[in-house]
Amino acid sequence: MKWVWQCFPMKAFVGRAMELGVLEGAYAGEGSAFFPVYGRRRVGKTELLLKFLEGKRSVFYLGKQADEGYQVGEFLEAAAAGMEEPLLAEIGEVGWKRALELVVAQAKGEKLVIVLDEFQWIVGASPGLPSILQELWDRKWSKAGNVMLVLCGSYMGFMEREVLGKKSPLFGRRTGQMLVEPFGFREAAGFHPKLSRADQARVWALCGGVPFYLKQFDGGRSVAWNIQTNFLTPHAALFREADFLLREELREVEHYHAVLMELATGVKSAAEISRATGIATGTTHYYLKTLVELGYVGRRYPMTGKLPTARSVRFALADPLLQFWFRYGFPNLSKITQLGGAQAYSQLVAPSVESFYGARFEQLCREALLEVYVREGVSAGAEVGEYWDKSVQVDLVGVRDDGWIDLGECKWGTVRSWPAVVREVEEKADRYPNPKGRSLGRWVFTRQRPPKKERDGVRLLGLEELY
Repeated sequence: MKWVWQCFPMKAFVGRAMELGVLEGAYAGEGSAFFPVYGRRRVGKTELLLKFLEGKRSVFYLGKQADEGYQVGEFLEAAAAGMEEPLLAEIGEVGWKRALELVVAQAKGEKLVIVLDEFQWIVGASPGLPSILQELWDRKWSKAGNVMLVLCGSYMGFMEREVLGKKSPLFGRRTGQMLVEPFGFREAAGFHPKLSRADQARVWALCGGVPFYLKQFDGGRSVAWNIQTNFLTPHAALFREADFLLREELREVEHYHAVLMELATGVKSAAEISRATGIATGTTHYYLKTLVELGYVGRRYPMTGKLPTARSVRFALADPLLQFWFRYGFPNLSKITQLGGAQAYSQLVAPSVESFYGARFEQLCREALLEVYVREGVSAGAEVGEYWDKSVQVDLVGVRDDGWIDLGECKWGTVRSWPAVVREVEEKADRYPNPKGRSLGRWVFTRQRPPKKERDGVRLLGLEELY
């Protein structure tokens, strides 16, 4: 792994024990392995793979937006260094098929891991590469038993279509696959163990479970200081992060900016976004579909235990950094530059940032409910979301396979009257449609510690008790 350490110095590696275990199991198994790895950008896929490759005979190639000849040459140079076979770097101009055959031949029967990272960019310059890999896998590698091929990509829609999809030449050949998700709150909180639980929740509201973002935050400083330093200082790593993310994958970013600006104000339907932006409805659907495939936007629908209709689907920003930036940063770029971090935070962010945290707290509670189920021995499967109609909004709905539905309210702000909050949950439960007449549980989730665990049949859980 000499080449990897020279070109990709590793930072402290946090978490991902389960994912490493899965990759190690695939490597240790008998025979060859074909293992696609995918997930949204910045989630830590490359660091995970580099950690996995430590001590193994391997080739790691990071694709780029360049022509085929250039990329094949770089791949051979990476193989020469990683396998300590310098003659591979001296090979003249060859295509992907010949290059891959030569590299695997140099393994001499020893187990070899080949990682092609940013696979979507490699295929952009070499559309025939999936078919080449299919041929090599079918005719040679699957029978040889000594090759582990890992294709890694950040554009989830591309990976699902071109690697995992039925129309892909590689369909049905994978021996496993891994969707690398952002960390949950518990793992994300581990990046800043000295912060209070409430401040850990604030950081999660801003960074989600994306390791790259979490590492930018200084756990020895206040959350406000970190916002000023990371988001409101023009030379900071996260100041232009949203723009970089979009420009790496998309064209016509101006239209995507308009869509994201609307989503940053709250959950929206495609029709609402079209009316607000002036973008044609069909085009809006295309932009939303692309953002969903990138993992930046999520589809939501009112949960009742029945299948949703197409008309009930709405869209929301799934990426908290994008949500923060398009609410506070992008609309105020000139002001931020003029005011500086401290004043920009005081004037533009501080007046409403607690409401921003409150909206993100709802998502934290939805995630936490599944952990509560596990902790309390609920063995039934469950889907967690929310519910809305013209008369009622329920922050949290957990639909369980055992015929039970849990309804909850999420209170980030200070609760001044617990009886009033309990009545609010009861009133919303009465208006919840419950089409199948299931048993309803009632919950209140709060940032503060409740005075007791239950009141009038409504369960009360504070943030400290959730995790």
